[in-house]
Amino acid sequence: MSFLLDYPLIFLLVSFMLLWVSAQTGGWLRRRRRHVDEAEHEDLGTIQGAALTLLALIIGFTFSMAVGRYDQRKNFEEAEANAIGTEYVRADLLPAADAARVRQLLKNYLEQRIMFYTTGHDTGLLDRVNAATGRLQTDLWSAVQAPAGAQPTPVAALAISGMNDVLNSQGYTQAAIWNRIPTAAWVLMLVIGVACNLLVGYNARQEHAKPRWFFLLPAIVAVSFFLIADMDSPRGGVILVAPQNLVSLSQSLRGQ
Repeated sequence: MSFLLDYPLIFLLVSFMLLWVSAQTGGWLRRRRRHVDEAEHEDLGTIQGAALTLLALIIGFTFSMAVGRYDQRKNFEEAEANAIGTEYVRADLLPAADAARVRQLLKNYLEQRIMFYTTGHDTGLLDRVNAATGRLQTDLWSAVQAPAGAQPTPVAALAISGMNDVLNSQGYTQAAIWNRIPTAAWVLMLVIGVACNLLVGYNARQEHAKPRWFFLLPAIVAVSFFLIADMDSPRGGVILVAPQNLVSLSQSLRGQ
């Protein structure tokens, strides 16, 4: 399940086929029974309407969750760029040699953060980026801790505080990427979607309902699932968080 959610286009195809087969199965069951009285049609119609309403509500709430998580990742990318840019300026508060080292480390760290956002599902490259980021974080903290410890002044404390924001912003970003829509919510949506399509196929008014029309509801629901999965997936799909603030900061620091 997690594999499919990381590849929304594949999830779109799989979910559409599952829902389409459900609608076809409902139509097949309806044709086998043949005789369904009007009262049963009305009862099934009530259940079908309630199930579709429930599915729409759950899709709406889940879509809202996905949008919130996408906006959160965008905000943390902006916060990372602001924290790195602020600390780059505050490096001037340190002795000249230490300031030059901190600025160079920040440039290297900035490049790693850009690679973190632009790396897709290449787990090997992502592991190398995370390892390099961890080493740079250790070097950055040491670069500001040593001079601040030698001369513990309020001015040096600003450099320490700024570096703390840089390190914390990376942790917040990672937590936001791990914060995905629970698998249980996806299972619930799929189960209700399958049930709705079964009911639509079974409760078709025509005794010999044309199966080719049964693709409409599966297509609508599958596209909704795709959009939710696409926004919820931090590394796959069409809608991704581009590190535009980090790239802009990197371009502004070139030559400095």
